[in-house]
Amino acid sequence: MNRHHWWRDAVIYQVYVRSFLDSTGDGVGDLAGVRAGLPYLKKLGVDGIWLSPFYPSPQHDHGYDVADYCDVDPLFGDLAEFDLLVGAARRLGVKVLLDIVPNHCSSEHPWFREALAAAPGSPARARFHFADGRGPGGDEPPNNWHAMFGGPAWSRVTEADGRPGQWYLHMFTPEQPDWNWRDPEVAAEFDRVLRFWLDRGVDGFRIDVAAGLFKHPELPDSDDPEADARTRDSVNPLAWNQPEVHDVWRRWRSICEEYTERDGCERLLVGEVSVPTAREHAQYVRPDELHQAFFFDLLSASWDADAFQKVISEAMQDIAGTGSTVTWVLNNHDQVRTVTRYGEPATEGSGLGAARARAAALLMLALPGAAYIYQGEELGLPEVVDLPDDVLTDPIFRRTGSRARIRDGCRVPLPWSGQASPFGFTPGVESAKPWLPQPEYFAEYATDRALADTRSFWHLYRDGLQLRAQLPQLGEGTLRWLDAPPGVLAFDRGDGLVCAVNFGTAPTPAPVSGSPLLASGPCPPGVLSGSTAAWWIRT
Repeated sequence: MNRHHWWRDAVIYQVYVRSFLDSTGDGVGDLAGVRAGLPYLKKLGVDGIWLSPFYPSPQHDHGYDVADYCDVDPLFGDLAEFDLLVGAARRLGVKVLLDIVPNHCSSEHPWFREALAAAPGSPARARFHFADGRGPGGDEPPNNWHAMFGGPAWSRVTEADGRPGQWYLHMFTPEQPDWNWRDPEVAAEFDRVLRFWLDRGVDGFRIDVAAGLFKHPELPDSDDPEADARTRDSVNPLAWNQPEVHDVWRRWRSICEEYTERDGCERLLVGEVSVPTAREHAQYVRPDELHQAFFFDLLSASWDADAFQKVISEAMQDIAGTGSTVTWVLNNHDQVRTVTRYGEPATEGSGLGAARARAAALLMLALPGAAYIYQGEELGLPEVVDLPDDVLTDPIFRRTGSRARIRDGCRVPLPWSGQASPFGFTPGVESAKPWLPQPEYFAEYATDRALADTRSFWHLYRDGLQLRAQLPQLGEGTLRWLDAPPGVLAFDRGDGLVCAVNFGTAPTPAPVSGSPLLASGPCPPGVLSGSTAAWWIRT
C-alpha cells in the first residue's frame, strides 16, 4: 500500500484526555498521562490516537468551548508537555490527531469578549451571529431555533450603555457562541490554527461538528425548531449542512496537502459529519475534501442483522464509491457504551450486552476501511448509569434537568489497576478523587486484569488488530454478502477473510467449515454460536 495512504485502513484510538490517566493527582487526566499510556496503546496495536480538546477553556462543555486554539490548558499541561507527547508517539510509530472545534468557541474567547464590548454592526460582531431581536423593544429572539443541548439558541447581551441589546446565536450552550464563517477573518484565523499545530508535528485533525459552520444567511424560522434538541442531532436544515461548508474542507485539504508534499507523510482530516443519508455523507469525503468522515449509522443501528446489513451496504455503495474508505465507529464520548446499549436490559457488562459488544467489535474490525475505538471499549466497560445528580457535569443535564441523554456515564475515568478507586487512574496517589466517581465494579475491568486474562475484551481487540494488520490492503477491500440463515450476517472480503455474525441467541451452522481463526465467544468447528462473530481465512 502507498505509504501516504496510511489512514485508509487505520485504527485510531480516541483518548478522552481528562479520563485517560492522571499524572498529577488532581483527579483529572492530562497530556503527561497520555504520554505514559502510549506503550499500552502501542501494545494494543492501534495506528494512532485522537485527543479530545485540551486547549484553554472554562470547561463548560469539557473543552469543546475553546478560549484559545493555540495553547494548552494548565489543567492538562503545557505546550512543552504536548511536544514531548508528540515526540514519544512518533518514536513508537503512533499518529497523533487533534480535536478541532470550528463551529463555535468559548464565550471567554478574546474575539467574543471584543464583540461584546463593540457596537452593533461592528467588524468584531461580524465574526459571530449577532442580530436584533423581534417584537417590541427587540425582546424576542431573532428566530425560533432551539439549541441542541436544550433551550433557545439565542442569548441577549447587555450593551456598553447598560441597555438590553442584540442577541447572539449558540447552537449548543450560551457559553459556546457560533462563529460566522461568512466573515473572512474567521477562515483566516483557522488557517493560522491549523498551521500552528501542523508545525508542531501533528498528523491531522478530527473536526467537531463538521457539517456545521454555515447557517442560512437569512436566519429564518424553522418549521421544527426543537428538532435538534429532541433528537440531539444536527437535523435543522437551516443551521447545518449548508453547501458553503464544502469550500472550507477544500481549503483545509489544500493546507494538509501542502504539509504532505513537504515530507511525504500524509496529514489526515476526519469529520464528525451528521447528515440524513449516506449519499450526503459521501459528499464530505470527495477527493478534494475530507479524507474521512465518521459513519454513525453503524453506531446507531439496532442489534438486528437486517439493520446492520442495510447500513453497511449503503456505506459501501455511496461512501466507498467516492474513492475514500468508510470510517466505522461503534462508540465515542457522546454515546452510551455498546455493552450497555446492546444489553437487554442494561447490565454492568456481563451477559448478553457484553457478548453482543464483542461480536460487534469483530464485525467492525473486519469491514473494509478505517475504524475508531473509544477508550475503554477495549476493556468492555459498561455505561455508568447511576451517577448521582450532584456529580453530573454534562451541560445537557445542567440545561434540561433530564438524565435521558447525558454523556457523563461513558466518560468516567478508566480503571488501570487495584481493587478500589482511583483504580490506578492516578498512579501512586491512592487518595486521589477522580473528577467523576468510579463504581466499585470497575475493579473487574481494570487494565491489569484485562491483560492477564486471554478471554478478555482487550485480548479480543488486540488479536483482531494483529490479524487485521496482516491482511493486505484492508482499506481497499471489497465486501460480498454470503447466503446465511435468518439473523446471521456473513460476508467475504475478497482477500480470503470471511466474517460471520450471529445476531440471534441460538447456534447456527457456520458459513465456513473448520475452526474459526478468531471468534468473539466459544465457537465449535462448523458452528456459529449465538451472539457471536467469527473470522475464517478461506484458502
